[in-house]
Amino acid sequence: MNVIVCVKQIPDPALPGELDPSTNTLKRSGKLILDESDSYGVEMALQLVDKAGGGEVSLVSMAPNNEVSGLRTALAMGAAKAVLVSDPELQGTDALTSAKVLAAAAQRLGEFDLIIAGTESSDGYTGTVPEQMAEVLGLPSVTFAKSVTVDGETLKVDRQTEAGYDEVTCTLPAVVSVTAGVVEPRYPSFKGIMAAKSKPLEEVTVSDLGVTPVGWSGAGQEIVDVADAPEREAGEIVTDEGEAHLKIVEFLEKLKIL
Repeated sequence: MNVIVCVKQIPDPALPGELDPSTNTLKRSGKLILDESDSYGVEMALQLVDKAGGGEVSLVSMAPNNEVSGLRTALAMGAAKAVLVSDPELQGTDALTSAKVLAAAAQRLGEFDLIIAGTESSDGYTGTVPEQMAEVLGLPSVTFAKSVTVDGETLKVDRQTEAGYDEVTCTLPAVVSVTAGVVEPRYPSFKGIMAAKSKPLEEVTVSDLGVTPVGWSGAGQEIVDVADAPEREAGEIVTDEGEAHLKIVEFLEKLKIL
């Protein structure tokens, strides 16, 4: 079984983020790390391949400045190889174009049974790229997976919902996005870290993939302003003088909860 995992490399969220004033986008000039949400996808892929008794896990990623630190972490976890798309032309690329680039990178790896991605990245939160990849590739898409199993040529997923979960099945190949906590990601061992340094990691540009247009021109959008989120207002304290329940009901009615 061959599984491809979409891996995003992001600025360390433990450090203060900085915006590029010329584009109002997040600066990505420093070291990038593996997005925690994608570590669940890597672990799920490794477990599926182990259970299948053969195959391998491959990675695809987009990052500036030929950055591979996050990819090396995923390779150290056990993935076999990776394709990195790194090109200055990608600056400003929107979600749909990112999906087209990642889909082309996945096809470069050859035949696959499954593509796994996180539900959304920790630095973008569009939550649309996996579904767009599926559409570009003409494959079934299953989202918000809380458990994933493969039975022959059939993918079986428990899909998280507000009321519980749906049991979903589809044929392979397919694209599935997994939720955080779907599995417990393994820590890369010292042996894995050393082995990751010699694993195949191909670096390509958008021209190598034949995807055009990309960047701001492909996105057809511009970020004109960025503002701080409003501070949370202080809550209302209700003193119970025998009619507190009425005030609470009135408050909930204003919120249209009742």
